[in-house]
Amino acid sequence: MPVLDGVAMTISAADLADFIERLDTASARHEQALNAADARLGDGDTGSMLKRILAAMVAADARQSDDLPGAARRLAQATMKETGSSLGTLVATALMTLARQAGSRGGALAADDMADVTAAMADAVAERGKASAGDKTVLDSLRAVAEALRTGPATEATAARAARAALEDFRGRPCRIGRARMFPERSTDADDPGMLAAALLLDDVETIDAQ
Repeated sequence: MPVLDGVAMTISAADLADFIERLDTASARHEQALNAADARLGDGDTGSMLKRILAAMVAADARQSDDLPGAARRLAQATMKETGSSLGTLVATALMTLARQAGSRGGALAADDMADVTAAMADAVAERGKASAGDKTVLDSLRAVAEALRTGPATEATAARAARAALEDFRGRPCRIGRARMFPERSTDADDPGMLAAALLLDDVETIDAQ
């Protein structure tokens, strides 16, 4: 069952686990493409690192948690145990924000909560990564998804379209943070690997059957 489909539905730990499993399957499909995108300006390992993180989260089995906040914390802990990389730190930061947001709502979230939750995740990632809107990072994808979910409908399809639109909107712009900022001409011609990952994985996740 898609996590966001059905505004009245309460998102459970099992729903989150299912979403992570579908992301893991999608990451395997796109691992090499993401590595290639990253190799233009970075270490060339974004796809492989993302696959490692998602595999660790699948192994952690969020279904074993009592509630959604516990599931998100379990996934964050699995991420940090797997890697201390900057990518892993940002993923764990987003998951801990999800846990706090669910906790503040009595331990549960509905699909129409996800605009505010995604915006909060974007704020936390920005603070942790020292990035700003417009720097051409995954932060810009998160903000685009949050805005799209706010105007609705709050579905995975809406999130996927927003991530794709953000990727296309930032093509032709230079990266303004990290190593990529030192190569404005090359970064202008290249997709940011984080934004590309958000677009590709969210595009795929709808088509992968729930386990």
